[in-house]
Amino acid sequence: METSAQEATEGRVKDAILIAGPTASGKSALALGLAERLGGVIVNTDSMQGYSILNVLTARPTQAELARAPHYLYGHVHPSSLYSTGAWLRDVVRLLEDGIFAGARPIFVGGTGLYFRALAEGISEMPEIPVAVRERWRRELKERGAPELHERLASRDAAMAARLKRSDGQRIVRALEVLDASGRSMLDWQAARGKPLIDRDSARFLLVDTERSELIARIDRRFDRMIDLGAMEEVKQLAALDLDPALPAMKAIGVPELQAAVAGEITLEEAAEKAKIATRQYSKRQTTWFRNQFGAEWQKCSNDPRMPKL
Repeated sequence: METSAQEATEGRVKDAILIAGPTASGKSALALGLAERLGGVIVNTDSMQGYSILNVLTARPTQAELARAPHYLYGHVHPSSLYSTGAWLRDVVRLLEDGIFAGARPIFVGGTGLYFRALAEGISEMPEIPVAVRERWRRELKERGAPELHERLASRDAAMAARLKRSDGQRIVRALEVLDASGRSMLDWQAARGKPLIDRDSARFLLVDTERSELIARIDRRFDRMIDLGAMEEVKQLAALDLDPALPAMKAIGVPELQAAVAGEITLEEAAEKAKIATRQYSKRQTTWFRNQFGAEWQKCSNDPRMPKL
């Protein structure tokens, strides 16, 4: 299972195990069991678990779990950052180039479908955005609002603007900053498809399939544990940073709800119930996305690490 220099040059990860599933389905426990059984390294494939501070609220592995197998790309991004699929894929490439997968089975686990698609199908290259350009458009969004920025995008790149809702500030800003940084439409960049990072022939694709009523029960129990383990303190730390509420980390499930409780707008019990409902809705969207977007190579499995025959 050793990754050769030639494979690294070709940009392919061999013998990868991809484990996807809705939130609270037990996929992280499955990944950990397989890593111990097969001598693997675990790579976070969930957009929210990459952010620092939110250890509890994003259900990141505990210190005890981290000690049982090597884990990468957890909590390494500051909440003030916009962490994209492209940025995550570049981080995985760096792991490959650093030899992290040499002699170890790469296990990618998470609930972000676009990350798995990027691994298995490739992703369009995007230009690096200078800090000044990024900050300018974030400021413009805050001061002018998404509809006005949509009009400005339409005057410069009508085709891209036509694909975006006038209210979708984050994507409008992304299109504008790519245009400014490169002089090319985001559509041009998206047209050039990248190569898969994994070797599909040697990869295993696992989709954790948990019965809906069990999943809902797991979601509810998990959020209660999050409160007990210090989720409120994490939200207070995040609030102290005075970040733009439109940033992805600020919209992580549980953050807006618990912020409202901290502000005294609702009770903790009401906040917990709202967060549980939001998590259930999110898990349903994930399940629908996996069903519609994943191909036949994805094998449904339980969260029991003894079950997949690998």
